Amino acid sequence: MSKVWFITGSSRGLGRHFVRAALERGDKVAATARDTASLDDLVAAHGDAVLPLAMDVTDRAAVLAAVQRAKEHFGRLDVVVNNAGYAQVGAVEELTEQDLRDQMETNLFGAVWVVQAVLPHLREQGSGHIIQLSSAAGLIALPLGGAYHASKWALEGLNEALAGEVAGFGIKVTIVEPGGFATRDGKNPDPLANGHLATPEPAYDGLRQRLGAVAGKQPAGDPAAAAQALLKLADTENPPLRVLFGQGFYPMIQQAYAERLKMWDDWQDLSAAAHGSHGQGDNA
Repeated sequence: MSKVWFITGSSRGLGRHFVRAALERGDKVAATARDTASLDDLVAAHGDAVLPLAMDVTDRAAVLAAVQRAKEHFGRLDVVVNNAGYAQVGAVEELTEQDLRDQMETNLFGAVWVVQAVLPHLREQGSGHIIQLSSAAGLIALPLGGAYHASKWALEGLNEALAGEVAGFGIKVTIVEPGGFATRDGKNPDPLANGHLATPEPAYDGLRQRLGAVAGKQPAGDPAAAAQALLKLADTENPPLRVLFGQGFYPMIQQAYAERLKMWDDWQDLSAAAHGSHGQGDNA
C-alpha cells in the first residue's frame, strides 16, 4: 500500500527532491510551501497524488489547518517530514535579537507546531513516522553558525525526548543529519554566501575570510540519492533514532565526539570535586 507523506519546505532543496521521489514511486504527498506556485509542475505531472498547501511553519494556526486538510484529503498520514528551515550566519556578537528569534521561530518552533498538529492523528491511527531534518550542524558547531547550531541542537534534544514519549503509541521518530548536498546548480551551498547574513562586525572580518576559503568545499552529496535514502528509511520497520545523510562531515563528527569524551575524562577530578562530599557515608 502506498504511503501518505506530509512534507514541509517542499519548494526547493532536499524537500523538493523528497516530494518528487515519493510521488514517482506511487506515494501520495501533502507538500507545503509558502508559495504553492513552485509546486505547479509536480501537480501537472502527478495530479491528485500531490496536495499543494500554502503554509508558513511559523504560523501555528496555518500549520494546524494544513495538517487537518491533508488528513481529510488523504484519510491518513504515514510519514511526516519536518524539513523547512534556513541558516542564519553570523558571529554571536553580530546577531540581533530578531536574527535569533527568527531563526528559532522557523527551525525550532515551526517544527514543534508540525509535530503538535500531526500527533493527535498519528495517535488515533496507532502508527506513523516523524522524520526531523536536523543537520551535521546539530552535532558539531563551527564559528559564525551560532544561531543555526542553536536551532539544530535544540531539535536534536526535542526529538530525542519526543521519541520516548510517542513510542508507546506506535509512532516512530528519526532525526536525519545531512551534510552538504548539491542543491544549488549542482553545487554544495556555501552558507557564507547563501545563508541569512547578520550585519558584520569588522572585528570578525579575518575569521570570515578564513572560513570563506573552505566553506562549501566538503564533498557535495547527490540530493536524488538522499531522497532514495529517505524512502528506504520510511520503509524500515525499526528505523534508527539518528542517521547521517552523506559522508563529508563524518570524520569531523568522529573527531568531535572523541575529543568530547577525552575532555570529560581529563577533567574527572574537577568533576568529582564539584560534587563534594554531600551524601557520602549516609549508609555507613
